Amino acid sequence: MRSLIDITDLSKEEIAELVDTAQDMIAHPEKYAHACDGKILAALFFEPSTRTRLSFESAMQSLGGSVISVSSAASSSAAKGESVADTAKTVSCYSDIMAIRHPKEGAALVLAKNALVPVINAGDGGHCHPTQTLTDLLTIYREKGRFDDLTVGLCGDLKFGRTVHSLINALSRYSGIRFVLISPEELKLPSYVKKDAIKDRGIPYEQTEDLMEVLPKLDILYMTRVQRERFFNEEDYLRLKDSYVLTPEKLRVAKEDLCIMHPLPRVNEISVAVDDDPRACYFKQVRNGRYIRMALILKLLKEA
Repeated sequence: MRSLIDITDLSKEEIAELVDTAQDMIAHPEKYAHACDGKILAALFFEPSTRTRLSFESAMQSLGGSVISVSSAASSSAAKGESVADTAKTVSCYSDIMAIRHPKEGAALVLAKNALVPVINAGDGGHCHPTQTLTDLLTIYREKGRFDDLTVGLCGDLKFGRTVHSLINALSRYSGIRFVLISPEELKLPSYVKKDAIKDRGIPYEQTEDLMEVLPKLDILYMTRVQRERFFNEEDYLRLKDSYVLTPEKLRVAKEDLCIMHPLPRVNEISVAVDDDPRACYFKQVRNGRYIRMALILKLLKEA
C-alpha cells in the first residue's frame, strides 16, 4: 500500500507517469469517468482550504467515486481530543483513500502509519504540500515542455511556504536547474531546505531581496503570499506583507515566455491587472490541480 507524504516519495519516473496520465485525462476525460466507481475518498481538512479541498472532491467525483469530508477541526472529534492515530483507524473503516490537511508538521505521516488505506498529504503545517507540487510540475511541463534547464525564481514567504519547500525538493532532482531565492531577510528559505535540496546537490542558486534585479533572467516566477496564519505577532506580518507586489509595469523587463505561478490564494502580491497577461499561469494551475490529483488517486488505489 502506497501513501504520498512528501514529494520525494515519488521517483522522477513516477512523476513523469502521473504527468502523462493527467494530460491524457485533460484530453480524454470520458475514459476515466468510471475509473473509481464504488470508491470513497475521505477528505480530512483541519485547516482552511478552498482549492485543495474542492480539487480533491472534484477529482474523486470526476473518477466516478464519492467523497466524505471533515471541513474543520471544530466539526470533528479532534475538538474532543481524539488523536490523529485514532482518527486514521476510524476513518479507514469508512473510506478507500484519505487526504489530510493539518496545521501540525508530521500529522500526515502519523495518519499514514495508522491508516489501513492510502493517505495523501494535502499540506501539513509549514512542512510540505506534495499535491500542490505535482500541480506545479504539471503546469511547468505544459507551459515549458520540460523540467530541465530552467531558472526558477521563488518570491515572497520562503520561510513558512510549504509549497516552496516541496517544489524545491522536486525540481532539485532535474539537471540544469538554477534557483533564485527572493525574500526579505526575515522570510529567507530555511537553512535545512537550502542544505538538503540545494547545497548538498551542488545546484547553483542566489539569494536576493531585489525582485527587479533578477526578474529578466527568470523562466519561472513562483510568487507566494506572506502568510498571516504562520506569524506569531501581527506587527511582523503587517511590516512584511507588502514586500513584493507584481505589476504589469514590472513585467516589462521579464522574458516574453516567463511562466508566472502562484499556489493561491493571493492577497495583493500579484496585481489583478496581471491576470490578462498571457504569462500568468496561476489559474491554469488551479485547473491542472484537479487532473493531477485524479491521476494520483487512481495510481494509489491501483497500488493499494
